This record gives sequence, C-alpha cells and structure tokens, in this order.
Amino acid sequence: MEGTSAPVAMEETTAPPMSKKEKAKLEKLAKKNMMKQMATTQLNADDEEDALAGNYGDVAMENLQSKEKSGRVWTQVGDLGQDHAQQTVLVRGRVHTVRGKGSLGFLVVREAGHTVQCVVQVKENVVSKGMIKYVTKLNKESIVDVEGLVVVPPKPVEGTSQPVELHVTKVFCVSTAAVQLPINLEDCARSEVDFQKGEEEGKKFVRVGQDTRLNNRVIDLRTPANQAIFRIQCQVSALFRQALLDEDFVELHTPKLIAGASEGGSSVFKLEYKGQPACLAQSPQLHKQMAICADFGRVFEIGPVFRAEDSFTHRHLCEFTGLDFEMEIKEHYFEVLDVLEKVFLTIFDGLNEKCAKQLKAINEQYPFEPLQYLRPTLRLTFAEGVAILKEAGHDVDPMADFNTETEKTLGKLVKEKYKTDFYILHRYPSAIRPFYTMPCWDDKRYSNSFDVFIRGEEIISGAQRVHDPELLTKRATECGIDVKTLSTYIDSFRYGAPPHGGAGVGLERVVMLFCALNNIRKTSLFPRDPQRLAP
Repeated sequence: MEGTSAPVAMEETTAPPMSKKEKAKLEKLAKKNMMKQMATTQLNADDEEDALAGNYGDVAMENLQSKEKSGRVWTQVGDLGQDHAQQTVLVRGRVHTVRGKGSLGFLVVREAGHTVQCVVQVKENVVSKGMIKYVTKLNKESIVDVEGLVVVPPKPVEGTSQPVELHVTKVFCVSTAAVQLPINLEDCARSEVDFQKGEEEGKKFVRVGQDTRLNNRVIDLRTPANQAIFRIQCQVSALFRQALLDEDFVELHTPKLIAGASEGGSSVFKLEYKGQPACLAQSPQLHKQMAICADFGRVFEIGPVFRAEDSFTHRHLCEFTGLDFEMEIKEHYFEVLDVLEKVFLTIFDGLNEKCAKQLKAINEQYPFEPLQYLRPTLRLTFAEGVAILKEAGHDVDPMADFNTETEKTLGKLVKEKYKTDFYILHRYPSAIRPFYTMPCWDDKRYSNSFDVFIRGEEIISGAQRVHDPELLTKRATECGIDVKTLSTYIDSFRYGAPPHGGAGVGLERVVMLFCALNNIRKTSLFPRDPQRLAP
C-alpha cells in the first residue's frame, strides 16, 4: 500500500525591495505584454472572418494535455535536406526570426540549434493574409508547429543551417514566449569576429556578460554553440563508458554521503546526517578501492563530485561530474596508464568522427585549433618536466607541485618540442599527493602517480593506491586525517587486497579543453561555484 507523506514546510524568503528604476521597468514590461495580448485578441477576432483561419492560430490547451494521439509525424529541423524535396513535412521549433508584410512573410524556425527558413505566401485556398498577419505577430522564442512543402531554393538561404525552405501551409503556436526576453539569443550567439566586424561597420552590438548568461541560462543554452557543447559532453561520457565496458570494467555507483573526508583537508561540504557529522564526497576514490577489495577487478563510475574550495578560477567548480575508474594491477602502475591512454584516444577519435557538426558550431562562436595528440601518448616523468622548464630558463622547485601558470608554460614547451596537446606526467613527489598514493619502490620521495594534461592544463589525476593497511594508516596520520573516520575503509584492506590503481577525470574540464574554451562554466549545464547556487 502506498504511504502518504507529510507536507514539507518551505522556508520563507524575503525579496529585497525593488528600486524605482526596477519598478518602472517591470511596469513597462507589463504594459507591453498587455498591449500584445490586446493585439492578439483583435487578431483572433479578425481571424473569425477568415475562411482559412483553421490553418493557423494558437493550439488550444486541451489539445496539449495528452488528449489523443493523432498519428502525425514530426521531422526534426536538423534532418531537413534535399532528399525531402517536394515532400510535405511537419516540424516543431522556436520562432528564431520573423518578418513580412502584405502577402509575403518569412519565418525562421529553430530546433536544437538547427534553423530552416519558412516562406509564408498568400495562396488561394491555402494561405491567407490573415495567416501572414498572424505569423508576423508571433513573439521570438515562441514554440510553433509548421507544416509545409520542402523546396530547394535556387540560391542557398543565408543565415540558416538547412539548405532547403518550407513553403508553409499551416502554422500553429504551441507555446507563446513573453514579448520582451531578459536576453537576446542573437546577442548570446555572437563571436568575437562578429563584434570586430560590427565595430568596423559602425554597428553597436550588445555583449552579454557571463553572469547575465548564467542568470538566464535557460535562454543562453539555446544558442547553437551551447547546444553543441552539451551534445559533445554527452558523447564524452558515452565514449568513456563504452571504452571501459570494452575493457571488462563494471559500472558502479558509490555513496555521496560519507562520514569522513574522501581526500583529507578542509575543502568538504559538511552536514548533519541523522545526528552524526557527515560530508559530501570529494571523490568516489575510497569506495572504488573497496570495490576492488570486493573482487570486482575493474570498476568505473560517472557521478557528481563535491569540492568546497574557494577557487575563483576559470577551471574550478564546487560541483562537477567525475569520470572515475579503478583496476587491479598485476605488476606495474603503467597498466593503468595503458587503459587510460586507450580510453582517451577513443574519446578523441570518437568526437572527431561523430561530432563534426557540433565542433563546427562551437568553432563558429569560439574559434579553436583541433586538438593534437600522438600515438602512443607522450609520457614524461615529473623530473623530466622540471628539466624541460629549467632548460627554458624557468626556476622551479623540483619537489613542489606546479601551479597553473607553470603547467601552462610546460604545456607550451611540450607542444613545441613534441607536437602534442595531450601528454602524461608521472612519478610525482610523494609530499604533494594524497595519503593513499603508493610511494616508488626505489625512492620514497616520489610516488607511483600521474597527471594527464590537455593544452597545458591538468584534467586527470591518478596513481597506484596503498593497499597495505599499516602503511595506509601511517600515511593518513602524516596527512593530518582522523583515522577513526576511515576505519571502515582501512579495515577493508585487512582481508586481502590486490595491488590496484586508478584515476579521476573532470567531465566539464575535458570538454572545455578539447574545445579550447576559456571557462569551465561554459561546459557546466548549471554551474555551482563559490558564488553561485542558482538557477
């Protein structure tokens, strides 16, 4: 029997008082919407006298409430091509642009970043002037159903993605957008080249700032570049998953509520869990290792990761999607690097093969050079990286971690010397790695660890793990971690634990660097950073 849940009390919030300017702006917007409604009402009244009024208009709400299945088939705008010539199709999309007068109108419909021009021309017994009047009054971003004949124009249509036109016979509005939108999609989709060209021509374009975009993310995500970014992100996780499944890995899902810090330190989100102190997992690391001890052999996970760091940078988030894997090691931690290399070459090849349209869409707004990578992937020791920097005249501490600027400098030097944007740096100093990292057999100052870089920025961190409980306890204590909070984790190694290692990858950072984007917030659907918790 299904139970009933008690009503949840919502915390009340008090909005700050509006300024006179904000109040006036809202009143102006309300007036515009009212005038638009009045115009629509008059238009509908005029339509009553139109014998062809049944070919256009607003869809009644009851017909959008799953009233029936008509059997109609919608064609995706992105699929429209010359092979559809002289066929009547039905498409659904947003009003991208609209113009017209008298007996001719033009409506550009957009769906998922793809656009097609729809021609609305008076035609006896099919299209009336009333339809053209109705179409030209549609608000931008409204959702419409358009039925029409696919025609290949004599010249390609400028400004649309599809090489054909639709000669409209019917058009119905499914959802009406507000008259005035908080941001203009055309402004959001402009590239730096567009801004430069505009300045040369004396045009003043609006530049939409990052915070404004993120505050109105639902609209911002509609740009062709953003549509492409998140389709590429989807492919990265799909390719990551399939590549590991092909290597006999098992996908698992670890808890995100834990009793102790995953990696130590203070950068954790603390909370109360039924009267007990707890925190959000910084990494699935500990539970991945426990799964290896449970004889799963090879495991991976795609899931959220939480970091309470106050990092106000272009590449850090407080919540991101982690691509993590862990595996048994038979002899050497290079076995982990071999798998990692195979997985990422599969991802890079897959994106180049499957996402040509998406990469082009991103390139049009955010121009970038294609990623260069080698087969086999370049591997350098940390000491070799230090040597490359010193040879170029850079003074670096051979036992200290590289800062962001040093990583970028090394990336440029590696690119010049080896012609690759993708490389692995391994054998890091033990002092700069997490407590569970296995020290090197020949020099305890170094560890069996690695980082992977794209375009001079770190995307992957991994290592062979300490699987001996005594050594693990010693390392945790040295790192200032309360061993009691890790008792379950450490105890799991007391029952026989195979040598193992793995890595963690930030999905958003992979997409950002593959496409050479300048900020990770561009590749996070709804970013969470130290200053942003909404939308």
